[in-house]
Amino acid sequence: MATRKTSPDDLLGPVTLAVGQEDLLLDRAVQEVVAAARAADADTDVRDLTPDQLQPGALAELTSPSLFAERKVLVVRNAQDLSADTVKDVKAYLDDPIEDISLVLLHAGGAKGKGLLDAARKAGAREVACPKTTKPAERLTFVRQEFRRVGRSATPEACQALVDAIGSDLRELASAVSQLTSDVDGTIDEAVVGRYYTGRAEASSFNVADRAVEGRAAEALEALRWSLSTGVAPVLITSALAQGVRAIGKLSSARGGRPADLARELGMPPWKIDRVRQQMRGWTPDGVSLALRAIAEADAGVKGGGDDPEYALEKAVVAVARAARLRQGGA
Repeated sequence: MATRKTSPDDLLGPVTLAVGQEDLLLDRAVQEVVAAARAADADTDVRDLTPDQLQPGALAELTSPSLFAERKVLVVRNAQDLSADTVKDVKAYLDDPIEDISLVLLHAGGAKGKGLLDAARKAGAREVACPKTTKPAERLTFVRQEFRRVGRSATPEACQALVDAIGSDLRELASAVSQLTSDVDGTIDEAVVGRYYTGRAEASSFNVADRAVEGRAAEALEALRWSLSTGVAPVLITSALAQGVRAIGKLSSARGGRPADLARELGMPPWKIDRVRQQMRGWTPDGVSLALRAIAEADAGVKGGGDDPEYALEKAVVAVARAARLRQGGA
């Protein structure tokens, strides 16, 4: 068995083990390996697999020699849910991994599937910790690290203000850091965060998002035009739209329960659970996907990818409002 410990810096090692339940960190662990593989070989074949797609015998087929001998990255999500026979296949592969193939195992940690977790560690897998952040201090540390990751400076007060304004969703926190550093030169201070994420601007941008996710296109467009006329940053509006739609997606896929229980599970305040429950009527999974794609296009448009940021926002608001009415047959 390969027992040599792979260096944390060796992104092209034979096996990467990402352990935890924080989706953003798990996705980043995958993206890092894929980016490194494509830097080494632009034609790298990437396969992103769920447990139901990796049936017994499938791994042997995926790792068999290719006629074109291209590099491969095999991503196995929720590895703790693999069947017993597939786990045997993976363990056998760990004994003799193939050169030019990077296997990335995403594992939630814990007791379920622990045998595979132990086997990967024993085989010397490069391990990436992806724990859920449950404490305010952990989220504050994450924000500080995000600013350092993009090579920018932010004051301690600015980091705290950002956590206070955004909450517990790491994707939203990372998005906020990205927006601030792309729009503002120099050190990010508390005044900058306040200008983007608190006070009138926050209320205004979230008013646009609330009307849009409720399917009230005319009111959302009216709120949008008022927001823009009062100087609200367009990126703040796309951020609010994204937060609103993601909240609906998260709550619609969550288990039932009291607002307090769901708040702990989803990282939202209880009052927001009640609001989102009211807003999610009419939404479907397809609607959430359509809306997020429209928002992503608008976000690119307001960041320089288009000639008319206002039109990009209007188009996104209409798309979100329409998506909110898919279940009712709205157009």
